[in-house]
Amino acid sequence: MKIISWNVNGIRAVEKKDFCTWLNNCGADIVCIQETKARPEQLSDALLSPALYKSYWSSAEKAGYSGTAIYSKIEPDKMEKLGDDRFDSEGRVLIAYFDKLAVISAYFPNSQNAGARIDYKLAFCQAMFDKLNSLINKGFDIVLCGDYNIAHKPIDLANPKANEGNAGYLPEEREWMEMFTNNGYVDAFRHFCSEPAQYTWWSYRFHAREKNIGWRIDYTCVNERLLSKVESALIHSEVTGSDHCPIEINLK
Repeated sequence: MKIISWNVNGIRAVEKKDFCTWLNNCGADIVCIQETKARPEQLSDALLSPALYKSYWSSAEKAGYSGTAIYSKIEPDKMEKLGDDRFDSEGRVLIAYFDKLAVISAYFPNSQNAGARIDYKLAFCQAMFDKLNSLINKGFDIVLCGDYNIAHKPIDLANPKANEGNAGYLPEEREWMEMFTNNGYVDAFRHFCSEPAQYTWWSYRFHAREKNIGWRIDYTCVNERLLSKVESALIHSEVTGSDHCPIEINLK
């Protein structure tokens, strides 16, 4: 099973950059999308009903903001949101269930300048951790895909020293990521790749992408029990159209 995740930074904007062609040629069984910035009624038939996939959407109450989606070739047993109005009102989580596998498209909050939203961010992280633990206890395996808005370690961004104190690299965020990956969950990409300069997001300023001055803030994480079935985890930095690039995980 191939699962791809991508923060598209506006599904309608990326549609104008050949997203539908990419989608129908990417070969994924499931595609998790973040930051859709749209409601289904605002979208074209090409986005809502592509040839190979059925689509599912969780939109923010605020127009043009946040939002997640899942495209799947496989009919899910059920779909659900996180179940917490604080975060479902912003369309931050969509969960697809396939037998005993839960595939989650998640758009973690940005802690914002000077940590203005760090409390909300950490509350989301805790709610997500609690949800995952609940699923594990019920016998599910999980693949948590998405934009976590956290660079975990210095290797995960080009300029760690210069970004200490900046959103996405705050001590509290890194501490949560450390706790998360020490308590039953695995960063699949880092399981396979320990090389530096592997990023998933680049600022639109200063030609950052051309210079590969980026951050790795998009992840596919799995529970430890599922790790033996993970064949690979990849970053597709060659795919443009957003300030993020797609990431991929393959399961046996």
